[in-house]
Amino acid sequence: MELMDEVVAKWIQNKQIAIVGGGPGGLTLARLLQLKGANVKVYERDFNKDARMVGSPLDMHEGSGMAALRKANLLSEFKKNFCPGADKMVIVNERAEIFFSDHETKPDEDFDSEHFRPEIDRGPLRNMLLESLQLKTVVWDSHFISMEKQNMGWLLHFKSGSSAYADIVIAADGANSKIRPYITDIKAFYSGITMLEGNIYDAEKATPHIYTLLNGGKIMAFGNTKNLLMGLKGNGDLTFYASFKTDENWAANSGLDYYDKTQMLRWFKEEYSEWSSIWYELFENAATPFIARPIYCMPLNQNWEVLPNLTMLGDAAHVMPPFAGEGANMAMLDALELSQCLCNENFSEIQTAIASYENQMRKRAAEAAQESLENGDRMHSAGALEKMLAFFGAK
Repeated sequence: MELMDEVVAKWIQNKQIAIVGGGPGGLTLARLLQLKGANVKVYERDFNKDARMVGSPLDMHEGSGMAALRKANLLSEFKKNFCPGADKMVIVNERAEIFFSDHETKPDEDFDSEHFRPEIDRGPLRNMLLESLQLKTVVWDSHFISMEKQNMGWLLHFKSGSSAYADIVIAADGANSKIRPYITDIKAFYSGITMLEGNIYDAEKATPHIYTLLNGGKIMAFGNTKNLLMGLKGNGDLTFYASFKTDENWAANSGLDYYDKTQMLRWFKEEYSEWSSIWYELFENAATPFIARPIYCMPLNQNWEVLPNLTMLGDAAHVMPPFAGEGANMAMLDALELSQCLCNENFSEIQTAIASYENQMRKRAAEAAQESLENGDRMHSAGALEKMLAFFGAK
């Protein structure tokens, strides 16, 4: 057992804290609160810790994700698990012609540099955080259904039929949070962009041309107001996204069978008709199903009445487009700031502590979301290639 770095605040002594959701934000919060002596449980819908983590690698930013990991005393573990070189990038056009590469110019890994954004796969990040927690902190197979007020706290109910009491509940259950409606009825708006995700195992063998172009890093391809975005994982797998402007209900109304690679390739050939055949191997070799993701964003001016025993973090609080790489970083910074507020003896009561956290969280998240929206518009504009080259300082 590690030494606690601070005395637990009086209002969470002998309190049971429930974090609903075992993503980066929820697990980081659990770790930080346990270091301060708090009694925490994480309720996660996945059946067990071996659930497969899909999605592209995450890049950790100094001042947010990295700051939380340092405070959690996990920097040394992170250094063992991150993917050296995965932050390197090429920018290409629809014909896969390279217009920018930082593979030769990007400085070596320097964890003391504010500009270094090391990448880590979602699975290793989750495992690292899980292993830092006390035994039985995470209650698996806990798909949240509902909760009601009980005494001064909440009684939570799960799909498995089990229930649990908590004095304080923190929603870390993502963009489709089932707990957020207990706090506010403000809903996210559609950004105008949908992303179609595909995953490829053993990219070197399955997609050799794309693997060579990736060169261990990531690709941003721009053409005709559409994108292909992809990154290589530490285990050699590849996640890619076809990103394009369309109506909000495209995913449900497209008529596509997301399990049918032949049909998905035909769709790509039609919708990305000006694009080179080099990209076809992505659709020919992807694991199925493809996943269609309409991209949403919370209103930048959202506000709600603070509650004394319930708050939220990460996508549950402020879902935003992924075009600034801030989602996981904001969630982990939320965890850091919430843990500091909950354990700050200078506040007169827990409701004041939560209010302080929520005020700074909303302001910070709105700025990140604004950047993400602007980047999304830039990346899907008619002159996206030229605009993105200028954005990255390419001549």
